[in-house]
Amino acid sequence: MNKVFKAAGLMLATGLAFSAPLSLAAEEKSSWLAMSKKELRQVESYASDYKAFIHKARTEISFVDETIKLVEAQGFKALKSDSVLTPGARFYDINRGRAMNLIVIGEKPLTQGVRIVGSHIDSPRIELKGRPLYEKEGFALVQTYIHGGIKNYQWVNIPLALVGHVDKKDGSRVKISIGLDADDPVFMVPDLAPHVDQEYRKRSNREVIKKEELDAIIASKPGKNSQVKQQVIDFLKAEYDISLSDLVSAELALVPAMKPRDVGIDRAMIAAYGQDDKLAAFASVKAILEQKTPEYTAMAFLVDNEEVGNINNTGAKSTYLVDLISEMLYLNKGGDYNDHFLRQALKNTKVISTDVNPGVNPNWPGVWDLGNAPRLGQGVNLKLYGGGFNANSEYIAWTRSYLDKADILWQTSTYKGKASGGTIGSSLSKDNMEVIDFGVPVLSIHSPYALSSKVDIYSLYRAMSAFYQY
Repeated sequence: MNKVFKAAGLMLATGLAFSAPLSLAAEEKSSWLAMSKKELRQVESYASDYKAFIHKARTEISFVDETIKLVEAQGFKALKSDSVLTPGARFYDINRGRAMNLIVIGEKPLTQGVRIVGSHIDSPRIELKGRPLYEKEGFALVQTYIHGGIKNYQWVNIPLALVGHVDKKDGSRVKISIGLDADDPVFMVPDLAPHVDQEYRKRSNREVIKKEELDAIIASKPGKNSQVKQQVIDFLKAEYDISLSDLVSAELALVPAMKPRDVGIDRAMIAAYGQDDKLAAFASVKAILEQKTPEYTAMAFLVDNEEVGNINNTGAKSTYLVDLISEMLYLNKGGDYNDHFLRQALKNTKVISTDVNPGVNPNWPGVWDLGNAPRLGQGVNLKLYGGGFNANSEYIAWTRSYLDKADILWQTSTYKGKASGGTIGSSLSKDNMEVIDFGVPVLSIHSPYALSSKVDIYSLYRAMSAFYQY
């Protein structure tokens, strides 16, 4: 029996006034204490699956690739022009290899709306420029730029892996992954030692390492008759059959090479790269996998380029999601399809826009309004930004209802002193869908190694499943 029902029983026994059930979120502070032994075992099992998945899914492309393997094993098939959308049918749809949708067809017509969980699958990283290779002081280096907002100084002196692909003029694609396997070499951006950095110490926080100083060393041994740079060129040709000019049509990124690890003597937290927002994306995949025949069609929308403004044709601002819903309606309606059906479907659609957000940091609690601050281990958080960015109050109430009915702890998150509309939700609300932003608190977001709570990531998955079924 949890504390809510114990408290209710005590009030009835003593004759105290008791007019309504107490909120689980208000009564129970820690998700850890609200779970049974069986649920705690499920938390650990879920965390193990999560760590194994995000170790492989370092970029949006590898996330899509790994997800296809996972969902095909569970009966999902590629959506095609002749697919039959019968209740319970399971499909996936890929947008240029960088975004995707998972779909479980529901009992109700699409015009009555769908249930969408949206998450982004790109993460802050260092990317190689189109002509990256150069030699300096006996080292071969690559020139870089950044994807998303990072603190540059956090990306020096750590092991980096090179991942991505090269597209050649003949239409072939060469995949590259160096640094994730234990026996692989890694790459590094070297920092200055404290013995020689005196004149650089007055730089401001964001300028301690400048963007143009994030060039990584990739080789240092010359050949008998060639410089180090030529050794790299020869390696690319011998190992991958690619030339320097092929790198112009490549998508190559330097990402932290560290494996996800448990944190603390209690193993309650996870340190990993890319938890913003592969944490929520993985939860949405796991949640939709367990949907059999939902009342409303369920969709997991996994999207690219949130970290740079939801741009391009794989970002949330593209028409991809609306086009897909239109295609599904056409598969159902055939020649009777018209735009009115699409507008009905969009208006009746409910969306969770999920993304992580900074949790209360014990070393710097003052940056939060602590009365409206999300804490690790205390459940999912509803994002209340203010400034016109909030979901409307009736949709927030609807959300509270299914979270409480599923005994999922929740809290609220509001940035101190300012409004801050977030993630992909604003892009989806432009199409007249009902959208709410929520997620879980994480420490060290946008760093190479962020911290999440195992019980929070499990609670987020449960919240998404409850949303699909409510």
